[in-house]
Amino acid sequence: MTPPEFSRPERIDTIGSGARVITVTANGDERAALARRFGLIAIDLLNGEFSVRRDGTVIVAQGQVEARVTQACIVTDDPVPARIAEAVSLRFVPDAEDDAVPDDEIELAAEDCDTLYYSGGAIDLGEATAETMVLALNPYPRGANAEAALRDAGVKSEEDARPLGALASLRDKLAGG
Repeated sequence: MTPPEFSRPERIDTIGSGARVITVTANGDERAALARRFGLIAIDLLNGEFSVRRDGTVIVAQGQVEARVTQACIVTDDPVPARIAEAVSLRFVPDAEDDAVPDDEIELAAEDCDTLYYSGGAIDLGEATAETMVLALNPYPRGANAEAALRDAGVKSEEDARPLGALASLRDKLAGG
């Protein structure tokens, strides 16, 4: 299996029950590889800052993911810049154990965290940062020229496509003529 483009493994045996802050930052080559993987024009910044602590075999990481990316408009392919500032609550559990520790032993309930699985002796905060970034992006980015391009192509707006949109169109024609 190929390692992720932005891998920042943190060994489990270095994480204690007291919280420790870990910051991960993607370099230029990593950002370019991630942009290719996620179909983005560019990633100009990708950082994750996590407060990480251990509770038995469960690792809890809370923090923030920040990114500056350029996506392609879904209509025109024009560049659409986006900024991400996403709060993160992650719960890393061993592969074979979904609920290794009861919820009442963890400050955050399991339903308040995204659960990720790890195998071996490390969690990957780089990959967690990259996945958080891509999930926070607008899946249908539109640039400034998108509406005009859609209109020129004859695509109706949501308002025109509604059941009463045809009546509104007829009213506009009658009022104009």
